[in-house]
Amino acid sequence: MSPILLYFLLLKATLTSFSGLASLPVIRADLVTSRHVLTDDQLNTAVVVSRTTPGPVGVYVVSVGYSVAGMPGAVAGWAAMCTPAFLIIPAIRLAARRTRDRRVRSVAHAVVAASAGLLFAATVPLAQEALASPFTVLTAAVCTVLMFRRVNPFSLVVGAIAAGLVVALWA
Repeated sequence: MSPILLYFLLLKATLTSFSGLASLPVIRADLVTSRHVLTDDQLNTAVVVSRTTPGPVGVYVVSVGYSVAGMPGAVAGWAAMCTPAFLIIPAIRLAARRTRDRRVRSVAHAVVAASAGLLFAATVPLAQEALASPFTVLTAAVCTVLMFRRVNPFSLVVGAIAAGLVVALWA
């Protein structure tokens, strides 16, 4: 796949989302389902790498770009991740003039709700692939419960890694 086409596909995904992982359904639809240049496993890996390293949540698009087209793809992913930040400044200035308008607030709330629905729709197929064993299901359940009890995310990651190592050494 051409890095320029990849840039525009990733840009479409990042422009149509308000948070890092909200672009996941669009990326999955374009690169996994439609064009078959990425697998669900590679997409899972890109998300896991971005969530376990410091930086913005949406940095997984760089890993996606690398998986699809190597270093030029990573550059395309980075550019697609950064472009919305450069476009949002004029948009914020324009919207700041209209923040008292109820319609503008209603549209923003609707877009956030739609993003949440799309994120859930993309998460289900990824979860089916990632939760392939009783251990991964148990780990996900324990981490979810602990997350809602406001346990430090770093502790959750370290605990999950330790549990994985114990299970790998035990087997």
